Amino acid sequence: MKYYIIVGEASGDLHASHLMMSLKKHDSNAEFRFFGGDMMSAVGGTRVKHYKELAYMGFIPVLLHLRTIFRNMALCKKDIVAWNPDVVILVDYAGFNLDIAKYLKANTKIPAYYYISPKIWAWKEWRIKSIRRDITELFSILPFEIPFFEQKHNYKIHYVGNPTADEVNRFKNEYKESREDFYNRNSLVADKPIIALLAGSRKQEIKDNLPAMIQSAVNYADKYQMVLAGAPSIDREYYDMVLDGIKDCGDFKIKIVDNETYPLLKHSVAALVTSGTATLETAMFGVPQVVCYETPVPHLIRFGFNHIIKCKYISLVNLIADKEIVKELFADRFSVSNISEELGHILPGGEGRQKMLDDYEEVYKKLGDTIAPDNAARIMVDLLNHKD
Repeated sequence: MKYYIIVGEASGDLHASHLMMSLKKHDSNAEFRFFGGDMMSAVGGTRVKHYKELAYMGFIPVLLHLRTIFRNMALCKKDIVAWNPDVVILVDYAGFNLDIAKYLKANTKIPAYYYISPKIWAWKEWRIKSIRRDITELFSILPFEIPFFEQKHNYKIHYVGNPTADEVNRFKNEYKESREDFYNRNSLVADKPIIALLAGSRKQEIKDNLPAMIQSAVNYADKYQMVLAGAPSIDREYYDMVLDGIKDCGDFKIKIVDNETYPLLKHSVAALVTSGTATLETAMFGVPQVVCYETPVPHLIRFGFNHIIKCKYISLVNLIADKEIVKELFADRFSVSNISEELGHILPGGEGRQKMLDDYEEVYKKLGDTIAPDNAARIMVDLLNHKD
């Protein structure tokens, strides 16, 4: 069968590449065409556009690139119709993908399967109307989405397990590099444990969060070294520009490890993390963390979070557990002093460290041990073989 897959960022590229490998196991004749990235290309098929040409986040960047966004959307729609796949698989990236689904429903008979469902439980819950209308099958990777869709909105979905949990567990089983070798390879200080800095995968996130992360960690520089996880979509020159502009750090130096977030977390004792998938990855490695995320107009954001946004937490760890396991310092709670204080609580010897590690166990249990891409691929192929 022919599978057309659309992703809009690095995490989608990773998850989609694993789904593609699983689809090949269940469908020996699988053909792929996609908007995606290097990991998907490595699996095989034809890449129409790289996700880096699609991803614009924030009001101003989107406004400035509207012509490009509309051009890419038109190209995608035209290309899907011309190739006429058996299914279009949408991966996260709701703004773009829901528009594609709407077009498919109105103009073709090609089904749209959504893998990694849009997070409408947090924001834009009204999108359930377009999901009902345009999405043929929805595949969830978060257990708390089951009651949201099925009980609250009476919309049947497939919970297939969590791919991040799969990927971390697979990595931990296969990774053999010792702490000493990792330190030597990256020219790290041999006798200092690592505090990992996961400042996001987008430039604005890094610009907003990294300075405060570093300034809050300076207090612990005598015993620990800070190592920044370099995102695959960010050039080293951008990191250098942000680091050069950070004040109040003296001669404090930050080491950057590019495209090695998992090895970095494997060898870290604590982490400062922006919200998103990275919070779950950090928990899966058993690394205590502080979630920190700067926002504009912080008091207004706090009001909106308390009265408008439909979820209690911003980190996947807390959302899955349905309680505050990791401290979330965002909006009006985001400050160097707050981050530094919470970091002290979770470092070795800190009073909050063991409790956080114990609470992580609850998250592992809720996620389960199902292999998400294999489970999703099996269901997809079975549905497609039996449609009509």
